[in-house]
Amino acid sequence: MGGGTVKSLRVLIADDEAIIRLGLKTMLEEMGHQVVGMAADGPSAVRLAARVNPDLAILDIKMPDMDGLDVAEAITTRRRIPILMLTAYSDRELVERATKLAVLAYLVKPVKEADLGLAIELAMARFEEWQALEREAADLKEALATREVVDRAKKILMQRHGLTEREAFLSIQRRSRNSRRPMREMAEAILGARRG
Repeated sequence: MGGGTVKSLRVLIADDEAIIRLGLKTMLEEMGHQVVGMAADGPSAVRLAARVNPDLAILDIKMPDMDGLDVAEAITTRRRIPILMLTAYSDRELVERATKLAVLAYLVKPVKEADLGLAIELAMARFEEWQALEREAADLKEALATREVVDRAKKILMQRHGLTEREAFLSIQRRSRNSRRPMREMAEAILGARRG
């Protein structure tokens, strides 16, 4: 079948051709996925995505009123989800635009079930990697911000009490442990006390 290891997903389909929408719906349901919405044009797809919160969107790259890439951008601005793009042909400009969005896989029409299953697996795997990288980046940003605050607090303790850098760090760490508050909070309290 091609559904592989992907859990059951809530899928939005947007394509201006009814036969394509119905074919995709049938294949997705045979793979164990739930089609939570189908749209024939871009604006309808955006509205539907906001209402049904799909796990994955399958969008035709060429649709009336709003192309698939504009739809992808509108959907992912509100809530980031993986996007699988359908295309009847290759267009370099569209591919370049797609790489800047959350388009994680392409399917060429007519879509075969095996290709659809593999594309979904690929899109979901890439999306999970992307989310892990975003979490890691956020954690690193938070760690850096904490380190900067702790470093400023250490300098204050070093100046105020004539401590070495290590002693100042251990002082903040001890205060943090004794009060059961994060080191960043303790460092911010030291900085706040200096201002006050």
